[in-house]
Amino acid sequence: MGRGKIEIKRIENTTNRQVTFCKRRNGLLKKAYELSVLCDAEVALIVFSSRGRLYEYANNSVKATVDRYKKACSDSTNTGSVSEANAQFYQQEASLLRQKISNLQNSNRHMMGESLGALNVKELKSLELKLEKGISRIRSKKNELLFAEIEYMQKREIDLSNNNQYLRAKIAETERSQQQMSLMPGGPNFELLPSQPFDSRNYFQVNALQPTTHSQYPRQDQMALQLV
Repeated sequence: MGRGKIEIKRIENTTNRQVTFCKRRNGLLKKAYELSVLCDAEVALIVFSSRGRLYEYANNSVKATVDRYKKACSDSTNTGSVSEANAQFYQQEASLLRQKISNLQNSNRHMMGESLGALNVKELKSLELKLEKGISRIRSKKNELLFAEIEYMQKREIDLSNNNQYLRAKIAETERSQQQMSLMPGGPNFELLPSQPFDSRNYFQVNALQPTTHSQYPRQDQMALQLV
C-alpha cells in the first residue's frame, strides 16, 4: 500500500507533532545541503521549534548570508542592487583569497628561515617541530632511494662479473681449439720432419758380394738379392 496524503494543518497531538518536526527538519537540512553542493548556491537555513530551540545550516555563514540578504533588500529599489550586492560579495571573496595567498607565502618564507622577526617563541617552536618532521621524512625517503640504488649497483656488478667469467671461459676455449687445429696435419703450424739427404755410404752394393760366376743364380734371383 502506498503512503496516503497528509492534510497540511497543525498536528494537534503533541507527540506526533514532535516526531513530524524532527523528520521534516532533517529532510529540510539535507535538501539545503544538496542544493548548496549541487548548484553551488549560498544557502542559509534558520529553524525555531515550537519550544524555542534554534536549528540552522549555512554553507558559508548564516550571518554573512543574512547581511547579504539585508543588503540586497535595502537596495531593491535600485535597478542594479543585485549586481552590486554580488559584486561586493565577490570582492569580499577575492579579499579572503588574497589573504590566504599572503599567509601561504609567509609560511613558505618561514620554512626557508626568512622573515622570522615577527614570530614569538611559541610560533618558532612550532615551526621548528614542523621542519624537524619534514627533514625526518626527507631523510627517510633519501635513505630508501640510496639503499635501492646500492642494491641495484651490487646486482649489476654481480651480473658484470658473471659475464666476464663467461667471456674468459669462451676465450680460453677458443684458444684451446685454435691450438688443437694448429697441431693437426694440414694446419697452418704443422711442420714436417726434414728429409735426410741420400748417402751412398748407408747402402752397399750387392754385386760386391756376388760371386764372379753368374751361372749359379739366374738373373731374376740376382735382382731379388739387391738391398735398399
